[in-house]
Amino acid sequence: MTTDTLRPLDLSGVYTALITPFTRDGWVDEAALADLIEYQIESGVSGLVPCGTTGESPTLSHAEHDHVVDFTVRQAAGRVPVIAGTGSNSTAEAIQLSQHAEMSGVDGVLLISPYYNKPTQKGLYQHFRAVAEAVNIPVVLYNIQGRTAVNIETPTLVRLAQDCHNIVGVKEASGSLEQMSGVIEQRLPGFQVVSGDDNMVLDLLELGGHGVISVASNVIPAQMAELVRLARAGQQAEARALEATLEPFFRACFCETNPIPIKTALAEYGWCEETFRLPMTTLEDEAHREQLLDALRPLDVRRRTQDA
Repeated sequence: MTTDTLRPLDLSGVYTALITPFTRDGWVDEAALADLIEYQIESGVSGLVPCGTTGESPTLSHAEHDHVVDFTVRQAAGRVPVIAGTGSNSTAEAIQLSQHAEMSGVDGVLLISPYYNKPTQKGLYQHFRAVAEAVNIPVVLYNIQGRTAVNIETPTLVRLAQDCHNIVGVKEASGSLEQMSGVIEQRLPGFQVVSGDDNMVLDLLELGGHGVISVASNVIPAQMAELVRLARAGQQAEARALEATLEPFFRACFCETNPIPIKTALAEYGWCEETFRLPMTTLEDEAHREQLLDALRPLDVRRRTQDA
């Protein structure tokens, strides 16, 4: 792998971690996915991330996973970058998914830490290096200990960036500003750090980060794009004021396990059916539906049935 053969990938701004819409009988809903992608691009997001946690990737078959990636690349048609979630707790499977994504024409892949296996830092290093060496496109690592039980320690991350030229960034969802700051301080030139938490993106940008891979932007893409634009333009007071307006929705997005709340909110505005794959279910506590709707009412959310 050499840097002169690697296509650049700019992680600045807002990348939407897309849901996977399903029909009422459980199939991937291509019409809804196409409309959602158009909504995102028209609203000014910087890129799209299909088949991540928010996309219910653990419940997609390999054929469905590959299809959603293919479909997203075709629908985006080069207008914004597409980074496919291709991580797995099996290195061989992650390589297979990543190689297919590369053939589909994605601009990069997002690799979550292996979950359930609970590898050591040595295992993490060898896993990510093996996947990175199997493709010739940019690789973004995804650190979310709350989902995987393992933290990518900063020395491991730095070593991977040093040894694998196509590991170009990390989605940090550790929830620790201290860790994020350490990553930014020790990163190699050109290495990019993005937030995996909507409510921490301004803090990360102030530390020198680049942007966010967002859950909330499924529903409020224009508002999230404006939030990051203001911050990157140095308009901190305006950015913080907008953040305060969005904060109730950020909280509501995690009133139950992601992607249950965000998909419920999208369904309320006509963007998808309120259909999940087990073990994900509809909201357990119906009071959370009111929390979601109350948070969204001031935000001028577009309805698919009226405007799409």
